[in-house]
Formats: sequence, structure tokens, C-alpha cells
Amino acid sequence: MFDQAVMMSHIVFGVFGILFAVALYMDVSNASETNLRRIKVLSWLVAVCVMLSYIVGGYWYVQYYGEHRNIIKAGQWPWAHTYFMEVKEHLFFIMLILSIYLPVAVHGGGLLAGRKARRLTQGVCLLIVLLGLFMEFSGGIIGKSITMALLRR
Repeated sequence: MFDQAVMMSHIVFGVFGILFAVALYMDVSNASETNLRRIKVLSWLVAVCVMLSYIVGGYWYVQYYGEHRNIIKAGQWPWAHTYFMEVKEHLFFIMLILSIYLPVAVHGGGLLAGRKARRLTQGVCLLIVLLGLFMEFSGGIIGKSITMALLRR
């Protein structure tokens, strides 16, 4: 039961990170003095959620994924580990760095001054959203590959 709670919290933190990045993207589109505080809070929420997802997911990976990896590799979809988990392991670091960069970009104060700073922040948000959606998709494939392998037995 604890392993399921860990996995669900990993997913929930990731989804909230994506949703906060979408909200931040929209707020940066209309950056002004009135929403600057909310923009700063959202940038921190994205960073915290992605970091928590990384920490919880890393714990789950070390504690539980070894057994699941063996089941996946012996099952009908061994490519789920070979491709999706390997790609997910490496792309997540990019997402982590981008999310940590968001508060730095937002607190720099350039959002109100120029369009380039807003576009850069929006680009980072968009990358976080796209990478996050890929992570969710990959996690679904990996989870389904375990089910497929266990049904085969």
C-alpha cells in the first residue's frame, strides 16, 4: 500500500507541476503589476512540484522499480523499459533544470520590461508542459507493460 501511495504522489506532483506551468504561461502572456505576485508564486509552485515529483519518483525507482523492470523485460512489452523508461530517466533532468530556472527568470524583473523575457519564460513553461505530458504518457506505457506481463503469466 505504501508503494502505491508513493507512486500516486509522484504522479500528482507531476500533474500539478504541469498545471501550474500552464497557468504561469497564461499569466505571463498578460504580465502586469497586478499579476506579478501571482506569476512569482506560480513559478515557485512549478519548481517545487517538479522537485517533489523527482524526489518521490527517485525514491520509488530505487525501492520498487527493480522488481518491476524484471517483470517488464520478461513480458510482452520489453521495449517499454528499453525505450520509455530510459528516455524518461534522462529527459526528467532537463525538466528539473527548466523548472528550477523559472523562479530565477521570473524574479529577474524583466517580464514587465520586455517582450523577450516574457517569450523566454513562456518557452520554458511550454517545454515543461510538453516534457511533463510525455512523462505522463511514458508512465502510462510502463504501467501498462507491467499489467501485460502479469496477464501473460
